[in-house]
Amino acid sequence: MNSTEQRLEQIRGSLPPLAHNARTLAALTTNPGCARRAIMDAAGVDKRAVAARVGFAPPYGQSPFAITRTRAFTAQVKANGCAELLRMLREVLDLPLPEVAYQDLDDAGGNESQEVRHALARTVLGAAARRTEDDFGTLFDHPLLRLPVGGRHVFLEPDLIALQYRGTFHIIEIKSFAVIDGQADGGKVAAAAMQSAVYVVALRRLLEDLGHDPGCVSDRVVLVCPENFSNHAVATRIDVRRQLTVLRRQLDRMRRVDELLASLDPGLTFDLAPDRDGRPTRPAGELCAAIEDIPARYSPDCLSMCEMSYFCRQEARGSTHALGKSVSEELGSVDWIDTALALADGTAWPAPEQEEAATVLRTALRMREECLGAPA
Repeated sequence: MNSTEQRLEQIRGSLPPLAHNARTLAALTTNPGCARRAIMDAAGVDKRAVAARVGFAPPYGQSPFAITRTRAFTAQVKANGCAELLRMLREVLDLPLPEVAYQDLDDAGGNESQEVRHALARTVLGAAARRTEDDFGTLFDHPLLRLPVGGRHVFLEPDLIALQYRGTFHIIEIKSFAVIDGQADGGKVAAAAMQSAVYVVALRRLLEDLGHDPGCVSDRVVLVCPENFSNHAVATRIDVRRQLTVLRRQLDRMRRVDELLASLDPGLTFDLAPDRDGRPTRPAGELCAAIEDIPARYSPDCLSMCEMSYFCRQEARGSTHALGKSVSEELGSVDWIDTALALADGTAWPAPEQEEAATVLRTALRMREECLGAPA
């Protein structure tokens, strides 16, 4: 274990680390400038438990009913050797798939080590990439993938299937939200597309490291959902090229975790000090101080994707970041709303780096006054 891993273990505390998945990674890359989330996710901190301890528990989360429904729908799609899934793949991919083999990569001979499971995925998927003339496809379930994030390798625990057919891999994502009259919730589809893009990037990197063409992983993923209000499954293809471009750019922008750790107090930890029953005993004020020691980059988008967002929103009250990314980027180095208002009405003199923002603010105030003062 290197010094970075030891430091992250200290930050996490006594609880086991939470594993990354495509959802957490997609959320992390949506706001790559937030050091707080980057460090907490790298350490595997239970952000929901930390937020609850300091009085800002997020009012959302997947219900037990939704989890049960997802598991039941996934089991239905994979039942009988993935017969229903194979039927949909024939239709949506327009491929002559007389039958497919099925291999579950979740079990590496009883060894639960992530390194061992990832090595198994590399071996099996690398061998499959060389089979370019097979008439029969293969479905690979639960491949453990790995992706460099902030200078560290992050393992992804995907509950997905990859179809390999004649040298091309197709990512298949199974979701339990419904497609009603041919339409699905746009936000949920967008989230599924970004999560699928994470898997495409990770699988392409794995195959590229083995000397294969990363282009053999299709940039159109298959999304499987229940249709209308029944359990009947329907599949559709989603083009994720835009998400791939965004994801690669955001991953490149992320600072290395060891660089972020260098600026922190050496004794910082989010350990909740649980008692024998698992209840946290760490004083909330002490935990708040630890959270505030890591700078955050809050925006309203965080509310739908980060468990720490309500704490960060309270902390950011009065700042231009709380107004959204477009506003804060437009105002540049003007960090506080009070400063922006003072620059707009001329009661404050702008610093050299605030001249452009001040001009925009004064113009906006003049236009507002003209509109409000115009006759009806």
